[in-house]
Amino acid sequence: MTHRAPIELIINADDYGYYPCVSEGILAAAKSGAITATGILANSPDLKTQLEWLKSVENLDLGVHLNLTSRHPLTAPITDKLSAWDGCFPSTYTMSRLLLTQRITLEDIRIEWSAQIEACQGHKLVFLNSHEHIHILPLLFPLTLELARVYDIPNIRLTQADWVSPFNHATLLRNALIQGMHTFNQWRIQPVAPLFLGLSRSGKLDYEYLTRIFRRLKAGFRYELMCHPGYFDPTQISDSKLLCYHDWTAELELLQNPNVHDLYQQFNIRLSRY
Repeated sequence: MTHRAPIELIINADDYGYYPCVSEGILAAAKSGAITATGILANSPDLKTQLEWLKSVENLDLGVHLNLTSRHPLTAPITDKLSAWDGCFPSTYTMSRLLLTQRITLEDIRIEWSAQIEACQGHKLVFLNSHEHIHILPLLFPLTLELARVYDIPNIRLTQADWVSPFNHATLLRNALIQGMHTFNQWRIQPVAPLFLGLSRSGKLDYEYLTRIFRRLKAGFRYELMCHPGYFDPTQISDSKLLCYHDWTAELELLQNPNVHDLYQQFNIRLSRY
């Protein structure tokens, strides 16, 4: 009898450090074995304390969730150029425009992202990705690869489109843009990055979606599922926009649900690390 090779699946929680309650939920997921990796937002105002919390977990891969779209930068050159936004990072689209018009330079980003990586250097870092996937912009992806080499970080997320219905004009446009960037960037990565999952349900994974995508996975391949588990505390999180596309507690409960672990068995999925 021949045995099918297992499907390797990294469960990667974004946004460690976003809010203390989110970090606490990610730690709970790690301790229960529901996730295998998490990306650290290094410009968290409480980073030092939340990095200490990571010492309470084992068997969890850590990386840096590079940021250009939320809160304050860590470095002066880019902060000075964001005075129109009170020194904070603007939206993804605004930051992209500032980059394309060279009001923000690649050197500004190199200095900022280097500082973000160095802020997390007390821990073994094995991957880079980014908040709102901004690192996959063709202008920024080579810089991400360069920083990975400089800091000896072996893995980079290669975000790709997720063609799971329902679709609307916004999701079709997003998928088309991301697929184009994926095609442009993929030849640059060696070794090949894990195949990316989770874009179409970002912030709101559910059981039906997991069942649908797990059916498509191929034996012997390695995948990365992006997720956003956490606890929700209204005294910490009051931004209505965040609440529209995140349900941290529901994702935490989903990933810890025995029914999801039954899906792993059903589809011969083995949770893995980088």
